Amino acid sequence: MTTEITRTVRVHVDDVEANTRRGGDIRTTLSPRTVGCTSGFGGVLTLEPGDFVTEHYHPYSEEFLHVVSGQLEMTMDGQPITLGPGDSLLVPIGVRHRLVNTGTETAQGAFHLSPLAPKPELGHVDTEQVQRPEEHNPQVGGAR
Repeated sequence: MTTEITRTVRVHVDDVEANTRRGGDIRTTLSPRTVGCTSGFGGVLTLEPGDFVTEHYHPYSEEFLHVVSGQLEMTMDGQPITLGPGDSLLVPIGVRHRLVNTGTETAQGAFHLSPLAPKPELGHVDTEQVQRPEEHNPQVGGAR
């Protein structure tokens, strides 16, 4: 049996716009907008030493984080968790979290969130002032 692929399912990180609104360089490579997926979204993030992603939570989605390189600290509901290369972390639905590069080198990770929020603008609730409120925030959902 042969399966025909009828839509784009491969996206290179350089082909998507960086989301820097909350801090770092977050690139959502696989999403309803980029590949038409319907159950979640994911991508990669880069944090320079001392950089951080401001605190927020997801009212509809679990977040999965996999550390590829560098030293990170995820604070979840006020509790810090140290992470290094090879570590994976589950952030449950509704848990406030903030990610910081605590090391001396660039940190990189991969993330996935699922299920999707009913509307993209409902997917994140900021509990700390975003770092760059003037920055465009590429939406994850919506039509391609």
